[in-house]
Amino acid sequence: MAATVSPPTSTSRIPKGVEPLRAGQGNSFLWRRLHSLSGIIPVGAFLLEHLISNAFGTNGPQAYTKQVTFLTSLPFAVVLEVFGIYIPILYHGIYGVYIWWRGENNVNDYPWTGNWMYTLQRYSGIIVFAYIIYHTWYMRFTGVHLFDHPDAAFWKVWHEFNTTPWAFYAYIVGVVTAAWHFGYGIFLFCAKWGIVTGDKGRKRVQVAGILIALALMGLGIASAFAFKNPKPEWGFDPQPKQEWFQTEHTQVGTPNK
Repeated sequence: MAATVSPPTSTSRIPKGVEPLRAGQGNSFLWRRLHSLSGIIPVGAFLLEHLISNAFGTNGPQAYTKQVTFLTSLPFAVVLEVFGIYIPILYHGIYGVYIWWRGENNVNDYPWTGNWMYTLQRYSGIIVFAYIIYHTWYMRFTGVHLFDHPDAAFWKVWHEFNTTPWAFYAYIVGVVTAAWHFGYGIFLFCAKWGIVTGDKGRKRVQVAGILIALALMGLGIASAFAFKNPKPEWGFDPQPKQEWFQTEHTQVGTPNK
């Protein structure tokens, strides 16, 4: 007597996860690859430069002024700023929010380490993007114009940290989340682009990415404390110079003196 096999039920009790990206599905494959690439070059490269430049603040106002003077005096600095920083960051941030919005948070159904890491990557990106908008607006488009007065750069950061109660802590959060997003993003980039294969290789790159993130966190936090609490031997003057606010490039939001 032949045994009968019951057909599978149409409904599954296993929750559906985020579907993998497949080549040829419209333009999403291309946009996601560009999103992944832009996170390393140029956005990631800019993050490294920015954290290293800020680290000059640990040597005092004069060292930081020299670094800002160098950056603002680069040929076609504004063009580099717009096409090498602003546009890539806007694309990476906006498309990152789109990916987060379209994705499905299933860490409760699949509480694996990799799933938690991926979820943390998405949410950290949103926090970083929000902070970048604020930080860019304050440092670039309000108050003293640093292209005209790079010697005001250290004072401007000090002023923000010491006159706006939440600014210093927001910076710490921004640095920590940016460092994590970039460090773990290195691992995701290498895995997605097939640069590293195999479980052992991926594990090593993942650990390396986390170590890079921790190193950048330490660098950013040390710089933040240097700006907030200048050493007495630096001879830092907390009083702004009048000429900083008397040029034709003076912008909105000039702080009270």
